[in-house]
Amino acid sequence: MKNKRFILTAVFIAGGGILGFGYYYFIGCAGGGCPIQSNPIFSTLYGGLLGFVIASFFQPKNNKKTN
Repeated sequence: MKNKRFILTAVFIAGGGILGFGYYYFIGCAGGGCPIQSNPIFSTLYGGLLGFVIASFFQPKNNKKTN
């Protein structure tokens, strides 16, 4: 079960990074006035961070009761 959670999180982080880089490549800011859009590293990291946050919504709840 732990491996499934790890794989799901890794897929969302990688997908977010790819979408972040795509955002830089296709929409980015050429003037350099917008720090996330004008730098491919920042946009990729930002996309990966958003992927991590979104993956947390898809994690199954742990409903174990402790006595």
